[in-house]
Amino acid sequence: MNRDMIKRDRIKSIHHIPSCPRRGGALRRGGGRRITIHALVIALAAALGGCGVETATTAATGASIKKQEVEEGKRTQERSRQKIEQMQDQMRERAQQAAGDEK
Repeated sequence: MNRDMIKRDRIKSIHHIPSCPRRGGALRRGGGRRITIHALVIALAAALGGCGVETATTAATGASIKKQEVEEGKRTQERSRQKIEQMQDQMRERAQQAAGDEK
């Protein structure tokens, strides 16, 4: 049993791990890793959260642009319809004038 204790003490001294957890033993080492992992998780969550905000903003901007395009298309369609009606009216008038001239 003494050999096991001596061997354990040698391993601890080689790795510079204090035997008392209050002085920063195994708990400190594991805790440091946990802090690093928590910091990484928080940084990752913040980065992904930022991407979500950017995506939502981009989607809203895209929707606004599409809405403007649709409205412009409706205005263009209305102008085209009015021009077609004017041309039809002119064709009727010319047809009536041509029919009146033949009589």
